[in-house]
Amino acid sequence: MKINFKKLLLIIVGTIIVGTVFAMFTMNNSGYKDLIKPINVPPVVFPIVWGILYILMGISIYLISEEKFGDKSKSYIIYIVQLIMNSLWTLFFFGFKWYGFSALWILFLIVTVFIMIYNFIKINKVAGLIQIPYVIWLFFALYLNISIAVLN
Repeated sequence: MKINFKKLLLIIVGTIIVGTVFAMFTMNNSGYKDLIKPINVPPVVFPIVWGILYILMGISIYLISEEKFGDKSKSYIIYIVQLIMNSLWTLFFFGFKWYGFSALWILFLIVTVFIMIYNFIKINKVAGLIQIPYVIWLFFALYLNISIAVLN
């Protein structure tokens, strides 16, 4: 398969922009450092991990877009929905400080990502499988979110 690097880069950049749109407005005044947390993850870890995950998301949807067969429109919709849900979590957690609601939101996001993975695997196995780190990270985020909701 010949890679269209311009298309791939555009998809990755678009994914990063949508995924971080609310982070740009909420992170500086979030008060996250003052919260009681079950573990202290160095702040530098979050942008690195999310950057990698957004790149993997972009690669996945690119692989789907390059396939000749399969219900790509359904996959696109699920991809966009999960990406918007992901971005909204930042607003709910950091912006509104709705810690309990944010935990429920991540749970729904995890379900949506599992649906996305299932749909992606039917079209392109690699596109689905490279989303496994995303699900693992979401479970970790759910643990942190629930802990913060309980402790604060």
